[in-house]
Amino acid sequence: MGKVRVLIVDDSSFVRKALFRIFDSDPQIEVAGVASSGREAIEKLLATGPDVVTLDINMPGMDGIETLKAIMETRPTPVLMLSQFTKQGAELTLRALELGAMDFVDKSSTGMMDFFELAQEIVTKVVSIAGGKPLRAGLSHDTLSGHAARGVVDAVAIGSSTGGPMALQVLLSRFPRGISFAVLVVQHMPQGFTGPLAKRLDTLCDIRVKEAEEGDHVEPGVCLVAPAGHHMTLRRGPDFTRAKLSLEPSGETHRPSVDVLFSSVARNFGNRSIGVLLTGMGSDGAKGMREIKESGGFTIAQNEATSAIFGMPRVAIANKVVDKVLPITSIAEEILQRA
Repeated sequence: MGKVRVLIVDDSSFVRKALFRIFDSDPQIEVAGVASSGREAIEKLLATGPDVVTLDINMPGMDGIETLKAIMETRPTPVLMLSQFTKQGAELTLRALELGAMDFVDKSSTGMMDFFELAQEIVTKVVSIAGGKPLRAGLSHDTLSGHAARGVVDAVAIGSSTGGPMALQVLLSRFPRGISFAVLVVQHMPQGFTGPLAKRLDTLCDIRVKEAEEGDHVEPGVCLVAPAGHHMTLRRGPDFTRAKLSLEPSGETHRPSVDVLFSSVARNFGNRSIGVLLTGMGSDGAKGMREIKESGGFTIAQNEATSAIFGMPRVAIANKVVDKVLPITSIAEEILQRA
């Protein structure tokens, strides 16, 4: 595979120059072009045919959201959004992911003069989404009904990363109100974004979705999303199961970790659990999915055709810990039939 060709789109000359220097110094990447506005971005997109676009979410005139829409309509291309963590920024970022952006970098996590501290994260994400498939909210995800619960599943644990917010929307919105199991989610995201994600999913789904808090009851019909920066495990009593949030274990690549959640679900629910691995880069979840499978639970992986990045599911499949591989639009139905 040759160099990843990137189109840089940002109204800030400082950011454009910083990104150019970051990419120009990396042997995996070639700068295909630079644009300072949305309109120029579309012209350069058609003229250069880049593999990836980095796109500022806040731009005067044709902003990042409008530019993203135009990219997806003109020449669908993997897009990495450069966002800022504010309430509005988080909401716009989630909207961008819904419209087809594949990932984002929170550029407010460091000062403008320290922008190069983000270099490794930006480079890693650009390379990882190159060749990926932008997925938009147009996938059919009508709520399913008519499935009679058998009462044999107590918990469904879901892990996702790059492309996950869109996949979660498709999957969770198909669950009808009154499902007989709890849903537990780990989505790799920077701190400050999982709360708005949970709130957005809650408005789009019949089931209740919320960012988990320490001691939350794990109960049927409720989906708990692990807060960024904390692992989520379970604590069981004689007549309750509660969410436990922790900074430990500290050695995991991600916090929250899919492996940590899946392992806890396997220990606490065993053969009354289902583990689901969705789109994402890396291998988080494969080890924990083995524990769910070995404890008698059922395991599902999203297929390559509907994954933005077929990394986490691919590793789990290669490790032979997946019982069924399905498109994102079929996973909810499979869960309901088994629950």
